[in-house]
Amino acid sequence: MEALVRFTTSLGALGALSLGACSPALDWREFAPTGSGVVMSFPCRPDRHARVVTLGQAKVTMEMLVCEAGGATFAVSFVDASAPEHVTGTISSLNAALAANAKAGQAERAPARVAGMTPNTEAVRLAFTGRLPDGSPVKVDAEFFAKGLRVYQATVISAKAMSGAAEPFFAALKFPS
Repeated sequence: MEALVRFTTSLGALGALSLGACSPALDWREFAPTGSGVVMSFPCRPDRHARVVTLGQAKVTMEMLVCEAGGATFAVSFVDASAPEHVTGTISSLNAALAANAKAGQAERAPARVAGMTPNTEAVRLAFTGRLPDGSPVKVDAEFFAKGLRVYQATVISAKAMSGAAEPFFAALKFPS
C-alpha cells in the first residue's frame, strides 16, 4: 500500500508541476489502448507507464495512461485483482490512497456510470478539493470502477475546477460490447 500511496502522490505532484506550464487547448481523442480493456478519450496524447505497487499484501502491476492539458493532469490507471473477492477491496484501497494523498476534504459522491462495467457497491465517482504535499490547493475528480477482475481509477487533477472540462473525459469511458 505504501508504494501505491507514493505512486498516487507522484501523480498529484506531476499535476501540480504541470499547472504552471503552457498547456495546449483540449483536443479530445478516443483511445482503446492494447491490454487496457476500456475505451477512453483524452484531451492530449497520453504516455503509458507501468509500476509494481503493493496493494493490500499483494504486489501487482499498475498501468497508467496519463497526459497534461489545459492546466490539468488526466489519467486512467488499472490493476488486476487476484480473485473476485478482492475486487471491492482493491477499489476501496485505490480510493483511500487518492483521498489520503490529496488530503481530501468532504467528497461529493455519485455512483460510477461506466457503460459495460461490472456492478460493484464501491464503484463511485468523487469530486473533492484537497492539498498536495507542498500545501498547494488541488481539485480532484475521480471515478473508481471494475470490469471482471480489472479495477480502474480515472482521475483529473487541477489547481482549480475545470468548469466542465473533466466531464468529456469521464463520459467517454466505456467497455466495448
